[in-house]
Amino acid sequence: MAESPSVAQMVLHALGNAGSQIVFGLPGAHNLAFWRPSPGLDTPRLVNVRHEQTAVYAADGWARSTGRLGAAVVTTGPGAANTLAAFGEASMSGSALVLVASEVPLRVTAAGLRRTLHQSKDQAAMFRSLAKAVFTPRSAREVAQDIGTAIATALDPPWGPVYMDIPADVLRAAAVEAPVLAPPVPRAVDEAALAAAAGLVNSAGSVAIWAGGGVVDAEAAGDLASLAFHLQAPVFTTFSSRGLLSPTDLCNVCLPPHEPEVEELLGRADLLIAVGTDFDGMMTKDARLTLPPTIVDINVDMERMSFGYDGVVPVLGDAKRALEFLLKATDKRQVGLIAGVGDVKAAVWSRLGSDPRTSDARTFVECVERTVAGTAVVVNDMTVPGYWLGNYYQPHQGRTVQYPVGWGTLGYALPASVGAAFGSDGPVLAVCGDGGFMFAVGELATIAQERLPVTVLLVNDGGYGMLRYDPRHTGEPQPGADLAGPDFVQLATAFGIPATHVTGVGLPLEKALGRALASYEPHVVVCDASLFPPKTTSPRWEEGG
Repeated sequence: MAESPSVAQMVLHALGNAGSQIVFGLPGAHNLAFWRPSPGLDTPRLVNVRHEQTAVYAADGWARSTGRLGAAVVTTGPGAANTLAAFGEASMSGSALVLVASEVPLRVTAAGLRRTLHQSKDQAAMFRSLAKAVFTPRSAREVAQDIGTAIATALDPPWGPVYMDIPADVLRAAAVEAPVLAPPVPRAVDEAALAAAAGLVNSAGSVAIWAGGGVVDAEAAGDLASLAFHLQAPVFTTFSSRGLLSPTDLCNVCLPPHEPEVEELLGRADLLIAVGTDFDGMMTKDARLTLPPTIVDINVDMERMSFGYDGVVPVLGDAKRALEFLLKATDKRQVGLIAGVGDVKAAVWSRLGSDPRTSDARTFVECVERTVAGTAVVVNDMTVPGYWLGNYYQPHQGRTVQYPVGWGTLGYALPASVGAAFGSDGPVLAVCGDGGFMFAVGELATIAQERLPVTVLLVNDGGYGMLRYDPRHTGEPQPGADLAGPDFVQLATAFGIPATHVTGVGLPLEKALGRALASYEPHVVVCDASLFPPKTTSPRWEEGG
């Protein structure tokens, strides 16, 4: 008689059916059922990482690079708690993923025991302020009912992470029924509100478009480009939507609105069409960014609309359908603000190159652009080099640049690059500072073991570069900014990963990156350099040109 699949195997099967071809995890005594062979069920591959936090970062990196569901499995108590920083980043950045943690066995809780191994007073409570939804099934039948709902919730726009915990003895139990996976239902568009908005667009003197991650999730890049050219409107992209349009598209501003020339162009519009964005504080300088007087704000979630600004016209609906509607309902224009995009871009890049504080940063961005040339996914950490690439690097398509500014979690890039490498066909460039790199250095072992085509660009300035700028900016001392570190080349070599050391951001760096990425093998490039932060960092928001 064939062995029945366990609840754990059924959960993996459901995640695989929902698009999670890879599940990242770390085994423990309570969740080993996930690692047992699965009789008669196709299940996704389990990839072992070296820390529970990095399991969720890897799942997030996978989700961002593929547009599919990310998934992670971890063990009870400290295993679950270790994921919180990464789970928070997924929450604030709107990544669709499911985290499944084990819980103490039912027999333990039924006996009224306290303080048993790994037990928490309320493990799920740690996630309630961050999760899109929390599920705590306590039987095989409840798991079968809840896992399908959890997956649908994560993938229902706006996307977000979902948490589930399952007692260890339930994970080992035989599955009693198959889960039902309900596909996400596309949100309808309020056509009456959209028709009224189209009238405002037609009567506006000039129009601009602000496109957020919701346009990426809706796979509406083509619709966005069509509407932009139809209205002769420049397109401003957010941290999560960079690459929606090619850098060669005449409407694509390709630069953050924090730069004064870009903000001035944005402020010249009479009306702004905002699609799939929440106008977060980092993107809008905490609502101090100058926006047009009228904002047609299209979103699937009323709570994400730009009510921090006056003149908002809310439209509830799906990004793709709304863009299609506006293309048909608005008048085609022959002239518009799109004509000024090229001059604005030229002015910003010229100023960055002529300013001795930022000239190295411009060289650095251009070096990476020439090396990557649209072939690699660039995963940035919260580090000064990552700030530059996350905002100024010009990707050739969506989902090829990651920037963890949702929650601003240091240590994202290295583990997220593991997920991105499993989720993409080309190489991956992980951009780290020497401080953030050490948060998850153990993932070098995962990269080496799996022979992932990840090149780690470690920009070493011997400390936390942003913390050094803050005191210089304010005239205060520099506490805690300097760091002692290892010989990074020898460290990489100890993991069996080739490493190259260069000084400065010029041609030697470009050549080293080119060789490393072309190898499609793990590689570490250590670059001794110190970059001045860009205007997207909050201490520079109040500066002029």
